[in-house]
Amino acid sequence: MSRRVVRTSKFRHVFGQAVKADQCYDDIRISQMTWDSLFCSVNPKFVAMIVDASGGGAFIVLPLTKTGRIDMSYPTVCGHTGPVLEIEFCPHNDNIIASGSEDCSVMIWEIPDGGLTTPLTEPVVKLDGHSKRVGILSWHPTAHNVLMSAGCDNVVILWNVACGEAVVRIDTVHTDMIYSACWNRDGSQILTSCKDKTMRVLDPRKGTVLIEKEKPHEGSRPVRAVFVSDGKILSTGFSRMSERQVALWDPKNFKEPLTLQELDTSSGVLLPFFDPDTGVVYLCGKGDSSIRYFEVTDEAPYVHYLSMYSSKESQKGMGYMPKRGLEVNKCEIARFYKLHDRKCEPIIMTVPRKSDLFQEDLYPDTIGPEPSVEADEWFQGKDGQPILISLKDGFVTTTKTKEFKVHKSLLKTTSASSGNQQGGSEEVQSLKKEVKDLKAAIEELTKRVSELESKH
Repeated sequence: MSRRVVRTSKFRHVFGQAVKADQCYDDIRISQMTWDSLFCSVNPKFVAMIVDASGGGAFIVLPLTKTGRIDMSYPTVCGHTGPVLEIEFCPHNDNIIASGSEDCSVMIWEIPDGGLTTPLTEPVVKLDGHSKRVGILSWHPTAHNVLMSAGCDNVVILWNVACGEAVVRIDTVHTDMIYSACWNRDGSQILTSCKDKTMRVLDPRKGTVLIEKEKPHEGSRPVRAVFVSDGKILSTGFSRMSERQVALWDPKNFKEPLTLQELDTSSGVLLPFFDPDTGVVYLCGKGDSSIRYFEVTDEAPYVHYLSMYSSKESQKGMGYMPKRGLEVNKCEIARFYKLHDRKCEPIIMTVPRKSDLFQEDLYPDTIGPEPSVEADEWFQGKDGQPILISLKDGFVTTTKTKEFKVHKSLLKTTSASSGNQQGGSEEVQSLKKEVKDLKAAIEELTKRVSELESKH
């Protein structure tokens, strides 16, 4: 009898642990909306959560250090007239967050460094272009100021946030509600899953379908999909018998999945979080009380079950910390922010190691906050690879955070009919040049005034 060799993996013993009670965020009325989004977004500075609000929609943004009981009167971001469905921090500026709402609008907010002291009602930019509620938002991973939004009007819009302009509008591809939409690693493709039971890979600038797969999962419940390493696609869905499934696909051969595994019979949609540095994917079900994690590799069965973090209380939402916000000296490879009814509880995933030295194998260079292309360049066809940083000495920004500039003169009221045009980009360039020249002239005048003052 041949002995079955156990696959070696440094992530076999990853274990999840909730933090102590005093490090949680307590007494927060998490939104009761039944929308399948994360309801939470985090970065190395802040944690943001969608909360219940009377007469409109609101979310709360707390500095990471503000743990414990949160006062009922703590200021919120409350500019939407309908419930907020989705929030996402900008990967290139930790103070910028986008929100999508039932009021059909997308708003961009700037959060001051220490957090809010008064309620924030005025967004930096308001993006109008959807005719139904907006439930999906995703910032471009490498291009500065490019945001994707998708709504219940079956439309995907790509915005140049700096000028408040809908540059690309994909409105003929999806025949039903869009369940999920995400970018690949360099932002040159978009992956969507839709209620019409089709998973599609799109060219974001042309708005055309590159490849599609009908019925990646037989069941009629929502499918979620993300890009994983080497351009492969991981999807979560349901079988005909309503069993939850996870599948891995190779877009070069979309006929059959590389692997398809059945997990359990729970009803919550599985939300996948993929870590490209470790190849680990975490599956969190809304309403579940557990987080399963798998390792995606090149050898069969491709998706290897590692372990599961379980707790007593179910999760209403989940935030996922970017790699640069983790504590590398504690061998922390992921951190989740789990939403309960009245609190947010951080859960830390660690790989046990005896040494407290930097573990090179756990922390390869990871995506940093610096964008590699500007919005205008990207819309004109230039792709940029992510700019990687080392976590060896703990991440410290050596470059100044990308300043978020809005060209007020260029903010156009984007009508819902704005087509797939890049019109006005020449006009934009010339206006930018004028602004630059004016700034230079003002600087020169200021210098001369101060010289004259010092003489007198």
